[in-house]
Parts: sequence; C-alpha cells; structure tokens
Amino acid sequence: MIHDNADLIARIRGRFAHVESCPFQGPRIFFENAGGALTLNSVVETSTKFAAIPDNQGRDNPASYALVNIIARAKADLAVFMNAQSGQFFAGESGTELLFRLIRTACVNAPKGSKLIGSSIEHPASRSAAHRWADVAGLDYVNVQHSDELGLVSAADYAAAMTPDVAVATILHASPVTGMAMDVARISQAIRDVAPNCVIIVDGIQHAAHGLLDLDAYNVDGYVISPYKVFSRHGYGIAWISDQLSAVPHDMLIDGPAEGWEFGTRDTGAYATMSDVVAYFDWLGGEISQETDQRKRIETAGAAIHAQEMALTNAMINGVGNLPGLCDMEHVTILGGENNPAREGLVSIVVEGIASPDVVTLLNDEGIRTHLRKADHYSGNVLDPLGLNDCIRISMCHYNTVGEVAQLLGVLKKLAETR
Repeated sequence: MIHDNADLIARIRGRFAHVESCPFQGPRIFFENAGGALTLNSVVETSTKFAAIPDNQGRDNPASYALVNIIARAKADLAVFMNAQSGQFFAGESGTELLFRLIRTACVNAPKGSKLIGSSIEHPASRSAAHRWADVAGLDYVNVQHSDELGLVSAADYAAAMTPDVAVATILHASPVTGMAMDVARISQAIRDVAPNCVIIVDGIQHAAHGLLDLDAYNVDGYVISPYKVFSRHGYGIAWISDQLSAVPHDMLIDGPAEGWEFGTRDTGAYATMSDVVAYFDWLGGEISQETDQRKRIETAGAAIHAQEMALTNAMINGVGNLPGLCDMEHVTILGGENNPAREGLVSIVVEGIASPDVVTLLNDEGIRTHLRKADHYSGNVLDPLGLNDCIRISMCHYNTVGEVAQLLGVLKKLAETR
C-alpha cells in the first residue's frame, strides 16, 4: 500500500507540481482532483521544451522527422497504457469535443429508425452529444435510469433496456459527481449480447487517473480521456477508436487518408506529455514490484493507485485516529452511500444547516481546496432526483495522504460544533 510507505509517498509527491501549495493562495491541501489532477513536473518541462520548437510535422528536415517520431512514440505508449492491440489514437481540442465527434459520426452512419442507448448518470459531454445527434440522425434515444441511491448504472440496467435495433451506445466510466465507477466491460457485453454490431463509445475522462485502463477487455469502439485529469495539462483531448469506427465515413479533408481523423497540425508537445504520463505509471509500477514487462508494471501501478484511493476514502468516511469519519457526523450526508465498492477517490457530501457554497468557502479558508457542484447542466441529472440544489465534492488522487484527510475531518468536526 502506498500510504504505508512514507518514503514512497514522498517520492510520488515530489514528482508533481504544486502538491502542497497554490501559487495564488499559498499552502493548501488539494482535494479538487476531479476538476483537474496535479501536473507531473516532467509534463511541465516537456511542455516548455516543445513550446519553443518552431518546426512542424511532415517536412523534409531533421526536426520534423523527430516530431513525427515523438508522436508515433506517444501513440505506442498510449497503446500499452490503455492496452489497445488495435485501433488508433488521435488528439483533439478537448475530451468533450472528441466525444461529440465520435458520437456524431456513429449516429449519422447508423440506420434510420434505429436506437441510441445511454444513461442518466452520464456527464453532459456524452449525454448532450447523444441527444443532439440522435435527433439529427433520426434515432430514438433510450435512457437507462441510474440508481439514485448508489450513484451508478449497472450492466443489468442496460440489459433491461436493450433491443436488437440499438446501433449506438454511450457509457460513462466514472461519475465526477458521485465518484462511482461503472463496470464498462460488463455493460459492453450486455449491449453486444443483444446488438453485436452496436458502436459503443465510452467517456473515460473521470476514470483515467484512478486505476487500470484495459481497452481490449472493454470491447468498445471509442474511448476518450482528458489529459489534464490524468497528470498532464489542459488544451487537448485524446481519443482511441476501433478499426471498425476508424473505417466509417467521417469528417475529413478531401483526398486525405481514408482513416485519418486528426484535423490540422496537432501540438507535438501535447503528445509528448502523454509519454511522460505513461512513464510515470511505469516508474510507479517498478517501485512497488519486480515486474520486467512494461504493461505489467502499469497494471501494478493502477492497482496500487486504486488501493491507495480506497484507503483515503475509507479513512474519510470511517475516521482517522480519534477523529470521527463522515459516516459518524450526523450533520453530513454522503452521496452514493457509506459503503459503496464502486467509489473511486471521490466523496460528495451535503452538510445539514450550512449551505454548500459556504462549506466550500470555509474549507478554502482553512487551506483545503474542494469544489461546489450545483444542480445545473453539469450535475442536475444526479442532484435533482435527490432533491439537492448542490453538494460539496471532495476528490482525491493517490498522492494525497491520510494526514490531509485528517485535517479535513478536523475542520468538518468543528463545523458541527459551531452550527
């Protein structure tokens, strides 16, 4: 376990920028990882290096050859990181933009009168695209209702709504509001048991930093991540698409490569930072195992990250030392329940008698960064059925510590005493 090894957690934290302090606020604990994880120092260095390079890809000069090779290396690294034996990776403007492109393409190529299936737990990045392009393409949208109590949707939920005429499906891998992960492989299988040729697209943006990625096991056609949520930086998204989806008619330049999906000249530095991210997982796996195979080291790192975040959320919910946990605080309600094995590094709460915006402000004044989620177009699908106007999202990553959790619990305990 990472949290049992003080030397390892110190070395992990040493690889990230602004772990303990904000350049604007000063010292703070960062529990806003779902809004964007901390950035690797190596990513900062790589971004700076490539921002200064004037050359573009596709030219006949040594710099251009080098840039092309760096992009090819990053795509190969991503294939190992996400365990993709086929298909292709490409960069776009953002994760949201890429989800819209993939869902749009799947919809306009689907048979008229067929169906698109998605779930009510999904982030609007996929829900909005699915609703819009199902309508444009003449598809019926089938909504799979998530469990308000558990904050997730299951394979059985999808199976109950499936029919053979479903041509497109969307799946959320993890919710940025409840923190719960969906069983993508089982949901995908439930879809393919009824509609084997359905094009399945997954929003992996929230999940990517919190454990393993295994595209071969998921049996899907599209998977999208936002690198700033997995230790890289803002300004681009990464998509993987299957050979099946690569080959369908899609937006492209006239007379361009038939399976080309990338528009314009992408930032080589963005691709290079993904190699930095993969290298970090590789390094972490090597620190906690004797594995010699890169994929095995990455799998080991993913399992350790998941275990560390389980330890952190369990400490937050059940308490640290003589500090009561959230489940022992009568004034606190935990979204998704106290004992939910699907939870990935995130606990959303409401505090009785204190408005959520005020709690976020009070925590921030104590140097603890959290985030307010409102019942708006981002989170209303989760909060409205619960009768909540808002909630406080406390989101962690594996570089957070039990000591930081204890400081949070101490502040929340004081809130109970002063209400």
